[in-house]
Amino acid sequence: QVQLVESGGGLVQAGGSLRLSCAASRIIFSIYAMGWYRQAPGNQREMVATITSGGSANYADPMKGRFTISRDNAKNTVYLQMNNLEPEDTAVYYCNAVWLQAPLKYNYWGQGTQVTVSS
Repeated sequence: QVQLVESGGGLVQAGGSLRLSCAASRIIFSIYAMGWYRQAPGNQREMVATITSGGSANYADPMKGRFTISRDNAKNTVYLQMNNLEPEDTAVYYCNAVWLQAPLKYNYWGQGTQVTVSS
């Protein structure tokens, strides 16, 4: 079955950086839009950043200028570079893969990786 495996989470001090990776398997990675979402305790899951199959990136406003999403189709991997982290960025970060072929929608999630930012 399809697998999305995140890595790179951890504990970092405010102002620090982390780079998340998501390795995909058993999908034609290059045709999928990829994204990073996060969920903090008591909150709904929210979009962090997305990148289309063509490489166009979109960010939630609080992440603009601090986070960068990128993809390497040769490695079936999407990355999230997070700089200038804030305690408010503490959450479980999830990788997402979506392919729309109307009327079909293929949507997959990873298991998540914890990011904790200390003040």
